[in-house]
Amino acid sequence: MPPLWQTRHPTDLDFTASEVTGAIGDSVTVLPIVVAVAVLTDLSLAGMLVWFGVFQVVWGGYYGVPISVEPMKALAGLVLAGSLTTGEYLMAGLVAGVALIAIGATGAIGRFERYLDEAVVRGIQLAVALVLLRTGVELGLGDPGLALAATALALVAIAIGQWNVTALLVLLAGAIYASVTNGGTLGVPNGGTLGLTTAIAIAPPNLPDLTTGALEATAAQLAMTVGNAAVATSLLLEDYFDRRISPDELATSMGAMNLAAVPLGGMPMCHGSGGVAGKYAFGARTAVANGVLGVVYVALGLGAVGLLAAYPEAMLGVILVLVALSLGKTGLQTDDYPIAVGVGVVGFVTNVGLGLVVGLVAARARSWWRATRQ
Repeated sequence: MPPLWQTRHPTDLDFTASEVTGAIGDSVTVLPIVVAVAVLTDLSLAGMLVWFGVFQVVWGGYYGVPISVEPMKALAGLVLAGSLTTGEYLMAGLVAGVALIAIGATGAIGRFERYLDEAVVRGIQLAVALVLLRTGVELGLGDPGLALAATALALVAIAIGQWNVTALLVLLAGAIYASVTNGGTLGVPNGGTLGLTTAIAIAPPNLPDLTTGALEATAAQLAMTVGNAAVATSLLLEDYFDRRISPDELATSMGAMNLAAVPLGGMPMCHGSGGVAGKYAFGARTAVANGVLGVVYVALGLGAVGLLAAYPEAMLGVILVLVALSLGKTGLQTDDYPIAVGVGVVGFVTNVGLGLVVGLVAARARSWWRATRQ
């Protein structure tokens, strides 16, 4: 009889404390974004966390390394800023899932890379960061006192060199505040119960959600996904763990993940080089870190849903500002500031879809002009 589960690579398991601490490295941006999406949209915190937990375990076991599972940040940023409705957000995740499976199945990333200038990807990251920054400031102004308290906590963490976990610390402070104002519990409100049928709600998007805005957001996300979640992640996995996992294979797994989870209460998800680097920096060396984090996500999803009823939006605004600054810093890691900043500004002032088109045209036009001068 064939095995029920065939792993992609031989899986070494190391049950040490460093695997537990390593799990933190992939949660420092995931949890703040997931909680923000749950507070500001109709999506269920329980459902999103359960699916994150499931796929941490699935892809860790399949690839045999501490691979990341993260939100699709461009889409998350746009729905948090109100540029997409919840339905458009989910539809964009489904369309991205189909596109990623097609890309992976045809081995197209190698061909796409020639047309996707790195500075354009950085510019999209910068545009989303600016949109998130604006939204975070607006939320913070709703209760300046709480926002200032959260900002002070963040500045203390930064001052002692803990920038990577700053957003997570503010998230935990907000959770404590929500617990106090919610009668000392983050559990199910009003003494109710929560089961998997509540956590995994079937809420697929409808055809009217397939709008121009959703398609533009999908295109912007795919540009980031190909550059960061596929190509950069593939290189990082080989550097850190000596595992050759092709960008096209990563694209296929991301597509499958979204087609499975989005119709069943999940948010659009991807892999990411930042999560891999975070896990490695915090000590993860094997897929045990994924198993630990998967269990934690599911436990949080099933046990902390009452958090949302009292979570302070002003502190959530500070979290979004911190996420925006981190994403913006990544967007500026380029030698081609004119293209990156130009795409960022156009995407912020208009929309990220137009920013992507302008960037691609500008980059190709400049390449053509330089070629004619040689």
